[in-house]
Amino acid sequence: MTSLALSKLSAKLLARRPFLQTLNLSARHLNLLEYQSKKLLAESGVAIQAFRVLEGKKDESVLKDFNVNEYVVKAQILAGGRGKGHFDNGFKGGVHITKDRSQVIPLVEKMVGHRLITKQTPKDGIMVKKVMVADSINIVRETYFSIVMDREHNGPVLIASPAGGMDIEAVAEETPDKIKTIPVSVVDGITHAQAEEVARFLEFKGDLVQKAAAEIEKLYHLFVKVDATQIEINPLAETDDGRVISVDAKLNFDDNAQFRQKDIFAMDVHEDTDPKEIEAHKYNLNYIAMEGNIGCLVNGAGLAMATMDIIKLNGGSPANFLDVGGNVKEDQVLKAFQILTSDQNVKAILVNVFGGIVNCATIANGIVNATKTIGLKVPLVVRLEGTNVDAAKKILKESGLKIESAHDLDEAAKKAVKVLG
Repeated sequence: MTSLALSKLSAKLLARRPFLQTLNLSARHLNLLEYQSKKLLAESGVAIQAFRVLEGKKDESVLKDFNVNEYVVKAQILAGGRGKGHFDNGFKGGVHITKDRSQVIPLVEKMVGHRLITKQTPKDGIMVKKVMVADSINIVRETYFSIVMDREHNGPVLIASPAGGMDIEAVAEETPDKIKTIPVSVVDGITHAQAEEVARFLEFKGDLVQKAAAEIEKLYHLFVKVDATQIEINPLAETDDGRVISVDAKLNFDDNAQFRQKDIFAMDVHEDTDPKEIEAHKYNLNYIAMEGNIGCLVNGAGLAMATMDIIKLNGGSPANFLDVGGNVKEDQVLKAFQILTSDQNVKAILVNVFGGIVNCATIANGIVNATKTIGLKVPLVVRLEGTNVDAAKKILKESGLKIESAHDLDEAAKKAVKVLG
């Protein structure tokens, strides 16, 4: 494949990434704070800034042997734009730099226990519980490097750009020649030649080529070791003292590898995540909150979006949706109803299930059991279609419960809106 073709492919991969993440409704991704990601990098020998983590003045002792020329003090939350953010106590900036060691603890104290508000946080911000204090490094040049699992290649690809420290999607769209993609054999792994090729493309010179190549190989070995689906380093930086440092890292992991990566998944950070979303995840369900008053139980992300669209077209508004997936059991249906009705905004529930893998009779039994168990008080509209649908309709009819049935999605949406008056 020509370098031009690779550049176009790289741009295609990067340009579609935000859209694909938006549609990936079947999994809740593991969230790690910056210091946690850096800890994983350091454990695999990847060069990073030295750092310490504090929860307040009580941890002052961890700085005892941490003597550097300049300190970077960074609030740890799952949001970008920290440097330009502000706290609910009026303190400005979630990132500060100081050469005065005596100022580190006062800066930490102004952050911990207060909510940091940035462009990427909720309106009232996110509570800061930990602060990372790192060695400030002088960056000469910033590059971009990532490893991602890609279906088109049936395995990992390396994506690199000498234009680091900025929005990589914009780089891919506006200057695709500055992006290189190299597929890696999932069996053989990365070769030194591939790592060196990337290092040269990133415009490292002299002995920095081999230093950069070594960092790239370490990052790939970490990628495999932790069952990652993505490791993104932005920037992979060249410093004024001749080092190649991973300054900022984002890691995503394969949910199916949780049984192998228990220590990593135990670090999952929820912060301001909706408790209903967390509870749903425990039962292999996927919950997304909206702002309306019709709760939606569906099976599949595409069906969820179609259901919400048709509710909107009929003058209603979804309060949430809960995707039960394709292998749902009756106990999961019960949990789904409990989660949906725990939202005080829900004034009606619309069940829209198209049974392919899922058995409609299982859903029907689950609905009947859930309705009786929780003493459902809000109107319930059910549209079932697919495997064992006739048996499912019979179960609902013979239950004696007040359940509105619908033949298709449009009718179901109209009934759900109508019962609200």
